[in-house]
Amino acid sequence: MPNFPIWFPENLAEKDPTMNTPTDPPLLHGVCAAMSSPFDDSGESVDEGRLRDHIDSLVEAGVHGLVLAAGTGEFAFLSADEKERIFRIGIDQVAGRIPVICQTSAITTVDAIENSRAAIDLGANAVMVLPPYFEGPFERGVLYHYEKLARAVDAPIVLYNIPVQSGFDITPDLYRRLIAMENIDYIKDSTGDLIRLQQLVGIGGHVLAGADPLAPFALMAGSAGWIWGAANVMPHECVALYNHITAGRHAEAMGLWRQMLPANLYFWDNPHEAEYNAAVKTATNMVGRAIGPCRRPVMPMSRQGRVALQAALSTLPVNGVDRDRLVFREWEDERDWLVQMTSRAGVGRAGASRFEVGSTRPTTTQNGSSN
Repeated sequence: MPNFPIWFPENLAEKDPTMNTPTDPPLLHGVCAAMSSPFDDSGESVDEGRLRDHIDSLVEAGVHGLVLAAGTGEFAFLSADEKERIFRIGIDQVAGRIPVICQTSAITTVDAIENSRAAIDLGANAVMVLPPYFEGPFERGVLYHYEKLARAVDAPIVLYNIPVQSGFDITPDLYRRLIAMENIDYIKDSTGDLIRLQQLVGIGGHVLAGADPLAPFALMAGSAGWIWGAANVMPHECVALYNHITAGRHAEAMGLWRQMLPANLYFWDNPHEAEYNAAVKTATNMVGRAIGPCRRPVMPMSRQGRVALQAALSTLPVNGVDRDRLVFREWEDERDWLVQMTSRAGVGRAGASRFEVGSTRPTTTQNGSSN
C-alpha cells in the first residue's frame, strides 16, 4: 500500500464520515536525529561525557529516534571498537526513551551481518545498512547482500541510499524488490530528489528523508519522517516542524521553515568549502552543545564560513545565535587559530585514551572555537 501523510484533513472526514482516522506511525518516524559523534578538542578521542550530554539534549528536545555512527556520525572515520562503544554508550544513555538505530554497514556480507547482530544484542531497535561500497557489486550482488542480512537478523533494517557517497543507487525498481524481503521496511533516501522520494513513497514501506533542504516537502509528500543531521543543531525546531505538518498546520510549518532554511541550505551546499559534517559540528558547538571538531583530514571551517554560518543560525527561534554578539577575528588571529587547531589533531593517538570519561569541557565562543 502507498504510504500517505499521517495527518488527516478534518474537512474530508466531515464530507465522508466513512473514512478512517490515521493509523499509528511506524516505529521509526518523525525526527530521527543522525547524531554527530562527540570528540575531545583534538578530534582524536571519543568523549563519553559529551556523548551522553548530547544524547540527553536531543531526547529532551523531543526527537523521535536517534541514529548512531551514520554519515553525520563520521562512521568512516571510526574504528570498529569506537563504533561498538558508541553503540553501547548510546543505547545505555537513551535507556529505552526513543528508538535507537545503529548504522552497521560493511563491505562484506559476513561483516554486515556480524555488525548488525552485535548492535541488536546491545539493544538497538533497528539497523541501517548501506549497499556494499567501494568496488562493490552490481544489483545482483546488492540483492544477495540484503537478502542474507534480512534472513540473519530479527530487527527492522533501514536501507541507506546515498549514491553520491556509496557509488550505488537503490532505484525505485530495486527498492520494490528489497522491501518484499522480511525485516526490510524502511529506506533513508538522501538523493535530494523530491520526484524520486515520491516514487519511493508510492511503492510502499516507510521512507525516511535524508536531504535537509527538502524536509517539509518530503513529509508533506508522505515520508514517515527524517533521518536528519541538522537535528544536532536545531532539535526543537525540527520537532516543531514535524508537529505542525502532521497536525495540518501548514502555514505555521512554512513560517517556521523559513527560519530554519538558511542553515539547512548552508549545510547542504555552501561557497566556503565547508563539508556537511564540519558545518553541522561547528553549528552544534555554536549553539551551545559541545561536541568537538571533526576528525582529520576534515578541516575546521574558515573565518568566512563561520561568519556566514553564524548569520544563517541567527534566524532560528530556539537555537539561534545572536548576531549582535558575533566574534570576528582579524586574519592574523585567524591564521594562528587555524594552525593551532590543525597542529593538535590528526598526528597520532599514542598515549591518549580513545574514550575520555568525564573530561573537562572547554567553553565555546560564539564563533565556534574552544577556549
